[in-house]
Amino acid sequence: MTNIRTTLFLLTAVMFLSCSSIKNADQHQEKWISLFNGKDIKDWNVKIHHHDYNVNFGNTFRVDSGIIKVRYDQYGDFNDQFGHLYYKTPFSNYHLKLKYRFVGDLHKGAPSYTLRNSGIMFHSQDPATMLKEQDWPISVEMQFLGGLSDGKPRPTGNMCSPGTEIIYNGKLYDGHCLDSKSKTYDGDQWVSAELIVLGDSLVKHIINGDTVLQYSKPQIGGGVANGFNPRIKIDGKRLQQGFIALQSEGQPVDFKDIEILKLEAERRK
Repeated sequence: MTNIRTTLFLLTAVMFLSCSSIKNADQHQEKWISLFNGKDIKDWNVKIHHHDYNVNFGNTFRVDSGIIKVRYDQYGDFNDQFGHLYYKTPFSNYHLKLKYRFVGDLHKGAPSYTLRNSGIMFHSQDPATMLKEQDWPISVEMQFLGGLSDGKPRPTGNMCSPGTEIIYNGKLYDGHCLDSKSKTYDGDQWVSAELIVLGDSLVKHIINGDTVLQYSKPQIGGGVANGFNPRIKIDGKRLQQGFIALQSEGQPVDFKDIEILKLEAERRK
């Protein structure tokens, strides 16, 4: 009987230690990293159409009260000066989350399609390789759209593909943008966006906790991006990693709480 009791005690102890180890391991692995320190954009790089790399024309991207603000009050003519703010290092397998909101009015010289329109570019080419007159980075975009308060649906968390292509429902998608199944968000409310990227395989878009779009096999191809170095655009090349960027295209927008969780394949690097 004593041996049985001893054995049961040891088994209980082993199970307890094993569960504790698993819990501690999970807690160790679930380490979110903040990409924005709330004070400045020193860990980020800028590329704006018609300007050289790292010229933050018109103080387009600025920080105030823990928020990255995209503004155009120092612009004259908008002149298609589409811009992007890139985090300094590329990523491959990750879970990204942030909050965004649309504020103010569209710059009067910006294209009408950019009204309450912004996004996150991911699997992007290195911005240092972009030419001065390149308008859009070769990348995939998680597009953000704000409702127009007209009662009509306007989903957010969509996919757009400047210089890239994706596989959707088992075949190559032949459009530039693909609508999600999200709700419409009017006004200047904060919206939570998440992006799960598994290298060159699966991509998920999540808005306010709901998965609104899923596709796979992001790759170089298609059109829309212009003025790029042709050596960069290798059509058919699968995109396994790339840079993450916040978009500026004429509509004032705010970003905050930008965090990333590297997934297992990324941790092994």
